Formats: sequence, C-alpha cells, structure tokens
Amino acid sequence: MSKKLYIETLGCAMNERDSDHIIAELSDKEGYGLTNNPKEADLILINTCSVREKPEKKLFSEIGQYAKIKKHDAKIGVCGCTASHLGDEILKKTKAVNFVLGARNVSKISQIIHKDRVAWVDIDYDDSAYVFSQGNISNVRGFVNISIGCDKKCSYCIVPKTRGKEISIPADLIINEVKRLVDNGVKEVLLLGQNVNSYGKNFSTIHRAINFTQLLSEISNINGLHRIRFTSPHPLHMDDEFILEFANNKKICKSIHMPLQSGSTKILRDMRRGYTKEWFLNRVEKMKSLIPQLTIGTDIIVGFPGESEEDFLDTLDVLEKVSFDTMYSFIYSTRPHTEAKELLESGKIELVDEDIAKNRLARLQDRHKELLGITNQAQLGQIHEILFESYKEGMLEGRSDTNKLVRVSGDESLVGSICNARISEVRGAQLFGELV
Repeated sequence: MSKKLYIETLGCAMNERDSDHIIAELSDKEGYGLTNNPKEADLILINTCSVREKPEKKLFSEIGQYAKIKKHDAKIGVCGCTASHLGDEILKKTKAVNFVLGARNVSKISQIIHKDRVAWVDIDYDDSAYVFSQGNISNVRGFVNISIGCDKKCSYCIVPKTRGKEISIPADLIINEVKRLVDNGVKEVLLLGQNVNSYGKNFSTIHRAINFTQLLSEISNINGLHRIRFTSPHPLHMDDEFILEFANNKKICKSIHMPLQSGSTKILRDMRRGYTKEWFLNRVEKMKSLIPQLTIGTDIIVGFPGESEEDFLDTLDVLEKVSFDTMYSFIYSTRPHTEAKELLESGKIELVDEDIAKNRLARLQDRHKELLGITNQAQLGQIHEILFESYKEGMLEGRSDTNKLVRVSGDESLVGSICNARISEVRGAQLFGELV
C-alpha cells in the first residue's frame, strides 16, 4: 500500500508547476500516491504564496486545521514563497510543522521529508539544470519552466527575496521537456517564468546565446505541438523583434498577459517598473495593428503609496484604451523585504486611505466588467478554434486561440481535440458556442 500525499497549492502558475514537480519527485523516488483527503494522508504539504499579505496570514490557521485532522504520524510541510521568507519563523510559531522548504529548493523535496524540524530556504540555490522526475500527464495542456528567480527590483514585490536571482533553464532541457509532453498527448504548452522575455540573459552553465524570441521559434518547430502560450512577459522587454515573432508565428496563441500595475507614469516610476504609460500603450498599439483579434490580460495594483486621484484616472484611461480581456486587480499590500515597505516605515511615503483604495478598486473592476461585456457581445457569430480541455455537466469546455473560455454541447470524446465553434450566446463573462 503506497503512502499518501495531500498537497494544497496557492498562488500562481509557477506554484502549480512546483507542485507538479513535488508530486512527480515523491511518486518516483518515495512511492507516494495522491489523495484528495488530508485525513488519510501520510504527508500534507502547503505550497504557499506570499505576493499578498492575506494568504500568508491564513497559513497558520490552515496549519492548525490540518494538525487537528491529520493521522497521528502524518507529517506537515510548508513549501513555496512564504516558506522562503519566513523560514525558521514557521517552526518557531508552530510545532505542527515538520519541515519548511523554500521555493528555490523544490528539487530537495525527497530529502527533506526524512528530516524533522528543519528549514531549507536558500534563495541562492541553483537547480536550473536539475532534471525533475517525470509525472503522469493527464491533460492536453502542459506547463514548462524556462527560468527561475527574478532580477527585477519592483518596489512592491517580495518575489526576488523568495525565488532568488534569475537564471535561465538550458534551452535543450526546455526543448526536451516540450517534446516529451507532446509525445504524451499534450497539444498546448504554457512557458513559465517571472519575466519570460528576459530569458537567456543569465545561464548558470556554459550555454549558447539564445533569447526568448529565438526560444519561441525553436519550440514552434516541434512536430505535434499545436499551441504555445507564455506568462508573464515584462512590458519593458517587449521589443519589435519579439512582437513580430509573436504576431507571425502561427503556433503562438494570440493572447498575451501584460502586467500594467499602474497607468500612471509617476507611480510606475515609484514602483520601479522601468517603463511609462506611453511605452505600454505604444507596445499595445503595435501588437494590435499586427494582430486585430489580439486579447490582452493584465495585473493592476490600486492604492500604491502616494497614488493620487489623477494617478488612478491614468490607470482608468489605460483600461479604456486597451480594454483588457482579463484583469487581476488588488489593493496594494505591504510586503516585507521591499523598498516600498522601507519608505513607508521611514515616513517618506504614505499609504492611501483604505476607503479611498477600496472605492478605486470597485470603480476599476466595475468599468472592466462593463467593457468586457461589450467585447464579449462582439463575439456573437464569431468562429473560433477551440482546444477542448474538459467535459463538465454535459458540456465541452476549452479555450480559443485568443484565450476565450468557451462551453459547447458535444461528445466527451472530443476532449483533447481542436474544433471550430461559432459563438451563439453570451452570459456575462461566459461564452457558449456550437460546433461547426
């Protein structure tokens, strides 16, 4: 009887991929099988996120809940970004946790599970060339890491302190991983990195010169691969060479996530983002001139310290001009080990009043919802190629090349297929179609 692993994954796609690696390593090297029931698990892992304060605060509550229901001899481990920056503090605050494994140390999972009351959180550890165990592939989409860490110094962001300096993964490992996924039925890959388009600037081993645009071109030559997506590119590094490859390469999906963070050039400067409102809009305009059907997603922080109403109106102005298809928006959250937190503590900048920040977030989200309704209504009658990923409640569900989620009546046997569908109905943000 195999040992049982229960894993809870919080946060971004990078965390999801880390969990995939953890599951594969523990299955291959330690004989663990997955369970959806923490009560029957021999090992409970929480893969944490620290981008915002709220999930981090929830961590100790969750540890307490798992401690109450777990088997008497089951272990609890905390992994991920919160593990990286809290480290030993987690062990000091609760005796329920057996070990703490940082986001930069995932390849050590099969070692640390045999330790007790230890924290391995070295953010300088380099596993960029480590070949992880191969897990079971049960989907038509696959995640592939192309880099680890981040070299940006955004004043609000803790990620460089939890995932370390940026190192690109050798291109041959990436190509081989994509080929393996395709051989196992994957039709679409999502390339992952904190800033994917700075790929190739720093390898930890001797490696041929290659940048992100060239990597995209090489991956697109893999036979059997139908679609390529990636997240997230940094607006600063979206040069014309990249935009032309993005527009002209037929395997690259015509949907892109561009983290704006703020529409105010002043706030972007304070955030240390490296670009202006005008640069961001220029890149959008160039891409839309080449790709009329392009959809764009973004991240926006409202209430960054010092944000005035005028600054916020600049953000609304970018929203109006771009009409983002997806938008992840949050009120600024103070994070440790960041420049913004240090400036707040020194009194050089001030937090925006909480009620004002909440009002701005509501206005931003309400307007985005209105604009999305307009753009979705324009989809009626349009025909899209849909890659069907799942079958739920008697309907096929999948995404278009432009990342529109579409539900269609059809046979479950079509899961994994790419089919044409005409959009016949819009319900809020949901699109429904008919096979054609």
